[in-house]
Amino acid sequence: MKQGEIWELYLDPDQGSEQSGRQPVLIISGDLLNKFLQVVIVCPLTTKVKNYKGNLVLVPDDKNNLKRKSEVMTFHIRSVAKTRLKNKIGDITKEQLNLLKQGLDDILRY
Repeated sequence: MKQGEIWELYLDPDQGSEQSGRQPVLIISGDLLNKFLQVVIVCPLTTKVKNYKGNLVLVPDDKNNLKRKSEVMTFHIRSVAKTRLKNKIGDITKEQLNLLKQGLDDILRY
């Protein structure tokens, strides 16, 4: 499990306006953390694209293997047990990862 990979994850149980159910997530935690801890930090994806500032929008391609255009919800960051990750779906590019990190930086800064 590496930074920039998209996996299928079961997010239940949820509370309030948290994302729930089975959906793709993007691993954002660094590879050192991913190697040694039993958790990874992820952002869920949604196909209800709203183009929120700082959110990365992914168009389906052969690298990410998504079926529909999806938005990475950086404001729904979660730490989850690796055992909740079911199937690897695909990856994002280095350029997309850099854009995501910039969006995260904006969220944490302001």
